Amino acid sequence: MRWLPVMYVAVVLLLEPVTPVDWPVSFLLVGLALVTAFGHGPVVVAAVTVFAVALEGVLAGTPCCAGRPVGYLWDRHYVADYVCTGLVGILGTILAAHRIRRERTLADVRSVAEIAQRVLLRPVPQRIDGLLLESLYLSAAAEARIGGDLYEAVRTRYGIRLLIGDVRGKGLLAVETAAALLGAFREAAHDEPALPALADRVETSMDRRAAQLGGGEVGERFVTAVFAEIPADASAVRVVNCGHPPPVLMRAGEVRELDRGRSAPPLNLGVLVGEPYHVDAYTLRSGDTLLLYTDGITETRDADGAFYPLLPRLRSWADLPPRELLTRLHRDLLVHSGDRLKDDIAAVVVRVPADGPRQGAAARSAG
Repeated sequence: MRWLPVMYVAVVLLLEPVTPVDWPVSFLLVGLALVTAFGHGPVVVAAVTVFAVALEGVLAGTPCCAGRPVGYLWDRHYVADYVCTGLVGILGTILAAHRIRRERTLADVRSVAEIAQRVLLRPVPQRIDGLLLESLYLSAAAEARIGGDLYEAVRTRYGIRLLIGDVRGKGLLAVETAAALLGAFREAAHDEPALPALADRVETSMDRRAAQLGGGEVGERFVTAVFAEIPADASAVRVVNCGHPPPVLMRAGEVRELDRGRSAPPLNLGVLVGEPYHVDAYTLRSGDTLLLYTDGITETRDADGAFYPLLPRLRSWADLPPRELLTRLHRDLLVHSGDRLKDDIAAVVVRVPADGPRQGAAARSAG
C-alpha cells in the first residue's frame, strides 16, 4: 500500500502522452490523495496533494502532451480540476489522521489483550517432571487474543494436574468466568488430594461467583471442562469429565478417545443432578501422547459444512513432537475452514518421553 501512490502516478504519466486531447488523463490525479491516505500519514498526504496540483499544472501547460498545439494551464476545466484535487486532498489528510488514530488505538487494545493473555492463559511449561507439554490458543474474534476457552497445567505433590475448559457464551462475561475458573483451579490443585474433590471445589467457586453476578442467566453460566491428573511416574492418567470432549490418546499408530460414558454435567450445572464425580483411569506408556482440546476444533466446518475430522488427522501426526503436532493442527484447521474460524480453540498436548519421564528428567538434569 505504501508504494501504491507511486504506481498510480506512473500509470497516469504513461497514459497522458498517448491519449487524445479530449481525454485529459491527468484529471485522475484528483484521487491521488485518497490513494496515499491508505498507507501514509496526514503530512505525507498533504505533501502529495500539493505535488498532484503542481503535476496537473505541468501536464496542462505542456503543449507536447497528448498532441496539444497549445497549453491549457488556465483553462476553466483544469482550474476546476486543481480545486477538486485540493478539496480531495483535505479530505484525504483528515482520513489519514483518523486512520492513524484508529491504528494506534487498536495497537493499544491488542497490547492490553496480549498482556491479559499472558496473565490469564500463559503457555504451559514445556517440561514438567520429565513430561513434554505444549499449548495452543486461537481466538475466533478478529481483534481479540483471549476468549472463553481456557487451559492450565500445574505441578503438585499429587502429580501433574491439567485443566481444559470452554465457557458458555462470548465477550467480557466469558473472559471473567474463565479467569475465575482458572484462579480456583490453580489454588485448589495444590490442596485437594483427590481429583473429584478438586472438581467439586472448582464448581463450588463457580456457583458462588454466578450467584454474586446475579442477573437472569445465572443458571446458564456454565463451563464444560476436563480435569486430568498424571502421577509422578506417568504410569496412568486419571480423568474427570464435566460435559467436555474427551481427551485423545495417541499410541503407536492407535488414536482413541478416553471416554467411558460417565461424563458429569458441566460446571455450575451439577446441582441439577447431584451425583458425585466419576474418575476414569487409563494406563500410560512411554511414548504416549495425550491431547486435551475444546470443541472449537471438532466443530470447525469446511465450505461444504463438513466437520473437521480430528481423529483421522491425528493418526498421521501421532509421532510428531508436541510443538510440531500443534503447529500442523493449527495450519490444517485454517485450511479446512478457509481461514475463517468460527469459534475459539484451545489445546494442550502431553507427551511421555520414549525413555520414560524419570529417565528423561534425569538425563536433562545431567546435561
